[in-house]
Amino acid sequence: MKPQVLIDQATTPDGKELVLYERDGVFTIRVDGFELMSSRAHGSEEDMADLAFAHLGGGAPRILVGGLGMGFTLRAVLNGLPPNGRVTVAELLPEVVTWNRTHLGHLAGEPLADPRVSLAVDDVARVMATNTGAFDAVLLDVDNGPAALTDRRNEKLYRARGLELARRCLRSGGILVVWSASPDRAFEKALKKAGYTVRVETVRARRERKGPRHTIFTART
Repeated sequence: MKPQVLIDQATTPDGKELVLYERDGVFTIRVDGFELMSSRAHGSEEDMADLAFAHLGGGAPRILVGGLGMGFTLRAVLNGLPPNGRVTVAELLPEVVTWNRTHLGHLAGEPLADPRVSLAVDDVARVMATNTGAFDAVLLDVDNGPAALTDRRNEKLYRARGLELARRCLRSGGILVVWSASPDRAFEKALKKAGYTVRVETVRARRERKGPRHTIFTART
């Protein structure tokens, strides 16, 4: 096996070490030594998009993706989006955007280059707060979900205030889709308390039904 290669590193605003590695064509992003994501496993991100589109009708949907990551969720949305659809992707860390443009873009077919994409280098909570009734679907693929957070700044997205922001930025009949590294009954209850109709799906990290199990919450307004 080839040795792991350090591609780049940065310090997040809260002082954590963000590192991009590559080995045998597989890229990994770690935060303070904890693996945040890997290019080897992205099937559950594709499942997120499939669940959103299963709910949406025709027309020209507007979709908000919270979290760029390695671009796989954005790519999955683009694959299902009609030519007149539009997607906004919000990424809090500018280093992640830079890595997508320099080292990672080829993994998901250069999704940031698609003309249907608008990029907001910003907290997705602020994007939701300033776009009332603007989106047909919101996909939150931020950190490791509601419980396994590596950045406490993301916690607000999964609490009552964040869920209300998501409701307000959705059009009537819109859907919120949330990725989680693990089941979370407390979050499921929080969604219901916020007025959503909730379904919980268990999916595999890889499309060939391999890898760890992840949880996807679909919440309808």
